[in-house]
Amino acid sequence: MSETPENTEEMDAALQRLEAAIDRLEGRLDGMFARLDGFRTHEKEAEALRRDRARLASDLDVAKAREKELQRLADEASEALGAAISEVREALGKV
Repeated sequence: MSETPENTEEMDAALQRLEAAIDRLEGRLDGMFARLDGFRTHEKEAEALRRDRARLASDLDVAKAREKELQRLADEASEALGAAISEVREALGKV
């Protein structure tokens, strides 16, 4: 079976169309891979933000607990100071 010039031209045209389609496909795949890399970067950044948020929430819980303890101690000191002032006033009144 011999190829005729028409068949050769058709094959060449089909081959050119196929190569053009492959080039377009490769270009689109390159774009998709670039976007995928961008998504991966964003996902890593989001994960870092989630870790930071969890750490900050933990730090906030510790700070709130410390604040409550300090407030309790301040209330005790205030009561003790009030009692001492009362005792001093009472003592001065007796003098």
